[in-house]
Amino acid sequence: MASFRKRGLTWTAEIRRKGVSTSATFSTKAEAVAWAAKEEADIIAGKRGDIPNKTFGDLLSKYADEVSPTKKGERWERLRIGLTLRDEIAKVNLRVIDARDVAAWRDRRLAQVSPASVRREWNLLSNACTIAVKEWKWLTENPMREVRRPPPSEARDRRISQDEIDRLMLVFGDDAGTVTGRVGKAFLFAIETAMRAGEIAGLTWDNVKLTQRYCKTQGKTAAAKRDVPLSDKAIQILKEIGTESGSVFNISTAQIDALFRKVKAKALVDELHFHDSRHEAITRLSKKLDVLALARTVGHRDLRQLMVYYNESAEDMAGRL
Repeated sequence: MASFRKRGLTWTAEIRRKGVSTSATFSTKAEAVAWAAKEEADIIAGKRGDIPNKTFGDLLSKYADEVSPTKKGERWERLRIGLTLRDEIAKVNLRVIDARDVAAWRDRRLAQVSPASVRREWNLLSNACTIAVKEWKWLTENPMREVRRPPPSEARDRRISQDEIDRLMLVFGDDAGTVTGRVGKAFLFAIETAMRAGEIAGLTWDNVKLTQRYCKTQGKTAAAKRDVPLSDKAIQILKEIGTESGSVFNISTAQIDALFRKVKAKALVDELHFHDSRHEAITRLSKKLDVLALARTVGHRDLRQLMVYYNESAEDMAGRL
């Protein structure tokens, strides 16, 4: 049976049944009674007895150790999990976690970072909960399904001016023998090909066909495995790197991220991300390729995805008319 105690202006409901011990605090006794009735029903139905006495932080740590290493984005997942482990939600016991805990976490994060960042973290946490439900039996249901996700942010329409490119390349330098120089050439290569940072970092000389003027990207999905045509400028960049075996640019995505941030600060270029090169490239390529060829080149199977990246101005379109 549940017990209820009034503490000041709040009511605390406590349940101890079939080895499950839980409690919660409410503003009224009616809310406490309703919650206790549902909790006891779940315990009697066997929905709570098998849940281990672990915290949400334990769940995320298990996910980071067992699931994240199987993904290409392991580094980013571990970083996001690390942030969540420092939040209050990590201390919540799996036997009592519910939509209120998730909503409180969401609101705390929205006060710290952008809605887009929260949505990325949300996807990770929700996937961890789903695996905990289906495979580990650490949860009976995903507590995030009952909570409103932050609305999606407006798509970025950041174009890169030639002046900004010149300033960045002045700082990057032209020496392909240095990591900084290779990141600079990777940036120019991205503008020519619309390839992502991970695709450029993973490009090997075995997948570069200079004579046929294209390269092959590698990935787990059909869209990630595609042939990318090479412009004259892209081929020139590859020749400056030098035709050797192994990795073309010999850099990692972590190096691209860190050095690009450092260089843009020195070049006094604001609000620019390496991934904005994909926006710029797709807008430029749209003037040379028809929509189907463009979608195939950049790896979009849904043509609506092109609208996220295609950012030709009304003035430019008027000039084409």
